[in-house]
Amino acid sequence: MARRKSGKNTAPPDRSLRYRNLKHPFAPQTVFSEDEVASIHDTALRVLEELGMKILLDEARDTFSESGAIVDGDMVRIGRDLVNEAIRTAPSRFELRCANPERAIDYKNGALFFRPGAGCPNCSDRIRRRRPGTLRDFEETIKLSQNFEVIHGFGPCVEPQDIPVQFRHYETMRAQLEFGDKPMFVYSRGRAQVHQSLEMIQLGLDLDDEEFSSAAWATTNINTNSPRLLDRPMAQGIIDFARARQLLVITPFCLAGAMAPITVAGALALQHAEALACITLAQMAKPGSPVSYGGFSSNVDMKSGSPAFGTPEMFKMQLGSGQLARHIGLPWRSAAGSASNASDMQAAMENDMGLFGCMLSNATLVIHSGGWLEGGLTFGYEKFINDIEMLQSLAELCHGVSASDAEIGYDAMREVNPGGHFFAAAHTMERYRTAFYEPLVANLDNFGTWNGKGARNSFERATDLWQSALNSFVSPSTGKSARERIRAYVESNVKKGGAPLLD
Repeated sequence: MARRKSGKNTAPPDRSLRYRNLKHPFAPQTVFSEDEVASIHDTALRVLEELGMKILLDEARDTFSESGAIVDGDMVRIGRDLVNEAIRTAPSRFELRCANPERAIDYKNGALFFRPGAGCPNCSDRIRRRRPGTLRDFEETIKLSQNFEVIHGFGPCVEPQDIPVQFRHYETMRAQLEFGDKPMFVYSRGRAQVHQSLEMIQLGLDLDDEEFSSAAWATTNINTNSPRLLDRPMAQGIIDFARARQLLVITPFCLAGAMAPITVAGALALQHAEALACITLAQMAKPGSPVSYGGFSSNVDMKSGSPAFGTPEMFKMQLGSGQLARHIGLPWRSAAGSASNASDMQAAMENDMGLFGCMLSNATLVIHSGGWLEGGLTFGYEKFINDIEMLQSLAELCHGVSASDAEIGYDAMREVNPGGHFFAAAHTMERYRTAFYEPLVANLDNFGTWNGKGARNSFERATDLWQSALNSFVSPSTGKSARERIRAYVESNVKKGGAPLLD
């Protein structure tokens, strides 16, 4: 398309892909009436009062006991007065900071943030195939997450299994500090590892005690062992993160028909009870500590027992989880993900259904938004790239649409004769560079052109994109100095033998 000649180039800049500080474009949808939400909430409170939670950490049980809960061996029964007080003190909004202040997150209901697939022991790509995760893979996934603006924070995409567990947190924290400037994650794998990981963040970002304690600089994910069991590392993680005022993302994983009642309402009642128990422990450990309500409930395949994702039942649970989070006034975390073994139509459909569930339920944080395969057993590089396409498309919806006189374009309609075209209209020429989203990996060529270029599908094209992103990667300006600041600390602790998983 030829440009109109002019004395100078007045072309507008290319379309921005700056997808930061997104806000949900849609009103939250519902699946239950207000009375039904209240009934689910009341049932959850009854579960905690009458049935209780099995909690394996002595310190956690002591914390509950000192606050008035009934402790009988490993079982803890939590009165609704204690839960209500925890809901009262838990903040509904807080800041999640990072090396780059422009990437800080205002964590609240109505905001929208994406994080990549996480917790995968394996990874896969078209060139190197499926393999156990290594430190190199971990570093590559951090770089890919840093590369795309629509990913707003880091997650443990791949487990670096070539690093012994007592030293692994040194490398995962170093990689995030060196190759990224977005909000960071820390595994809750024992008090020593949590303490050292937070110290590395403080050292790497050159923060004094007041700066570090004034906001959350790290997140951790807390999973219960449904039904109604909280193990030692998770309970300890809740206490340690709460006392450090770092963000706890509380996420029961209730699979209907297996670890939870088979109905949507029943699974959500159990999820809600377990989440409230963990939130209560966090607020007992440190009132006012930042905590995110979370839900990652779905169903199982009743023939095989395997987890299913992107199902209609999961979608309904996402809508219900959003209602429960709003009922108690907390921002919340949901997730996408896929059970597919390959980056195929099933994988795309499952992930996209999960993403739309997150959008329509107004989830604040969306985990597993890209790259998650086999129900979390594998992180797929091509899958990640194809999922980024969807995330960018959703982010575009957050920009809104104007209906000003200039945008409506009456003058353009007057300029173009009946049966003509708008390609060369002044209205088009002023806007064509930025009017439409330009696909990342999708191909819009006609068949002849596409076939002439090798008839490559999106899976093949995605390989080029992740390779290009890694080959051209440049660490952020903060990376080198952060790595140097933690070097002596890491070397000293490695010589001491690292840190145990449990204290």
